[in-house]
Amino acid sequence: MHTARIRLPGLLVLIFAFIPPAALLAAPLPDAHAGHAGHAALQDKLEALAKRAQPGVLGIVVLDPQSGERWQVNAGRAYPMMSVFKAPVAAAVFARIDSGALSMEKTVTLTRADVVGGSAVPSIGAHFHGERMSFTVRQLLAAAVSDSDNTAVDALLKLVPPREVTAFLRAHGIAGMRVDTGEAGVDRVFEQLAPGQQPPENETAQAEESRLQRGYRAYLADPRNRSTPDAAADFLRQLQRGALLSPASTHALLALLQAQTRPNRMRQGLPRDVQFADKCGTSYTLDGLTAAYNDIGILIWPDGRSVIVAAFLTASTASKAQREALFADLARTVAAT
Repeated sequence: MHTARIRLPGLLVLIFAFIPPAALLAAPLPDAHAGHAGHAALQDKLEALAKRAQPGVLGIVVLDPQSGERWQVNAGRAYPMMSVFKAPVAAAVFARIDSGALSMEKTVTLTRADVVGGSAVPSIGAHFHGERMSFTVRQLLAAAVSDSDNTAVDALLKLVPPREVTAFLRAHGIAGMRVDTGEAGVDRVFEQLAPGQQPPENETAQAEESRLQRGYRAYLADPRNRSTPDAAADFLRQLQRGALLSPASTHALLALLQAQTRPNRMRQGLPRDVQFADKCGTSYTLDGLTAAYNDIGILIWPDGRSVIVAAFLTASTASKAQREALFADLARTVAAT
């Protein structure tokens, strides 16, 4: 779960124009990936990273969007997405805008009850005043994607429900990614509380710990809001190729993804001249166990070539520093190949 800064309308326009459109379109990779030896070397390095993540499970896909060649480790299983799901939600919203059924300037009114917690930087919730506030779709998209704001994405799901997001993915042949609920629904799984239910007033610390442990186990077993690394890579490839959205919406969503600079996950391992359009996802850690620690994105070199990386780590006992180092090393490995 991530948090967000509320952006002023003028800044939102700048974000959407942040990236020159041509810079994010797929371009051929050089022959470095073409040979069998190069493929095998990268595969060995990815497998070493997955082994280093144990006893957690690290799923990785590295995809050349031009040739379709891919390198995979633990890529067929479904992983909890956490905030990664905000990218397909945004894509489905942009698709509605492309169809004319929705406008970027449409306003959505939220009440204080609609505010979802879990944000670590100033978010809609942190700036919410009074009992009701209104936001445009443009503002909600920027907050949900670039700032990973939980309240913003749940507001967008009022316009495009989860089942429509999944139907949008299926219509484009993306079968391994599903969206079933918003951030409030995920919170209820972790908290083991029904909608509107609050923890018992007289709940002891021991009882709370037991409830949260049950919730954590339930979340790890829950099939909802899951994706395979393969499906995440396919989603990004279709987005980059313009197969999901109009050119204007494609460029706008890619710009919002590039504007996500926190958390700084795979970005830490990239050369300064490599642009990165990505979406992270993170669960909280309970008793030393982290259910989800993810990053999916498109690396873009100055010469226009690109590569897609989707990495999902689940059930990890590694420290935050170890997890950050793992993802930074993954990015270094891909960028140096």
